[in-house]
Amino acid sequence: MFKIVSKKELAPDIARFDIEATLIARKALAGQFVVMRIHEDGERIPLTIAAYDREKGIISLVVMKIGRSTALLAELKEGDSILDLVGPLGNSSEIEDYGRIICVGGGVGIAPVFPIAGELKAAGNYVISIIGAKTKDMLILEDEMGSVSDELHICTDDGSLGYKGFVSGLLEDYLDKNLIDSKKTNIARCIAIGPAVMMASVAGVTKKYGLKTIVSLNSIMVDGTGMCGACRVEVGGKTKFVCVDGPEFDGHQVDFDLLVSRQKMYLDQEEACYRSHEEECRCKK
Repeated sequence: MFKIVSKKELAPDIARFDIEATLIARKALAGQFVVMRIHEDGERIPLTIAAYDREKGIISLVVMKIGRSTALLAELKEGDSILDLVGPLGNSSEIEDYGRIICVGGGVGIAPVFPIAGELKAAGNYVISIIGAKTKDMLILEDEMGSVSDELHICTDDGSLGYKGFVSGLLEDYLDKNLIDSKKTNIARCIAIGPAVMMASVAGVTKKYGLKTIVSLNSIMVDGTGMCGACRVEVGGKTKFVCVDGPEFDGHQVDFDLLVSRQKMYLDQEEACYRSHEEECRCKK
């Protein structure tokens, strides 16, 4: 059993869970993820590690309530326990002193960008961070991202905070103003994490400038060890498995149309399951 030592509401339906997981915390690296099962009848869900404390043996997960499993997780409180937590899984982020780096996080994707930006900063990079959400109330980890960034730029869809528009729009404006030239730039690479549509849009922007872009994919996943094949994606015309080949890939090589279509395969079942859970909760009240 893995004890929840702290729970903090970051935004409506978004919470950070600090969980005792000594062995995972000891081995975790930026970019990796865990697979969680809340109870014996629960499904296995992948969640990217948002932070880790090796001395205290704690990892942090940021979760948005969007389905039955995340709704069940949202109901847990400090002191409660989770049945299964497997990890760290996947390959860690490539961390080197590249020079100038742009880190882009959209929505809950800001959480996994945070440790990557921190590691890149510690490696000597000049870190430019762009984070965005639908509204200012939905923006998470602003102070944390500021602490690991040399520049922090904020945008919201409705303009309630910072730039009005999407992260891809803010990124394009920034590149237009700050690139030395389109062939040899003074920015080494871009890391983007968020909804698939957002990452596709960011990759579309950076491709025009020849700026290497790394994305972390969030495909449907079951076992997390490469056995089931549920998380398969197409990268550079080849089949890859997010759990063992990723989760990070060259954003210019990812077939995002296929990724999005596969993410929607069980949408009706997921919605029905969530509605059933909500009905159960209403009946208990």
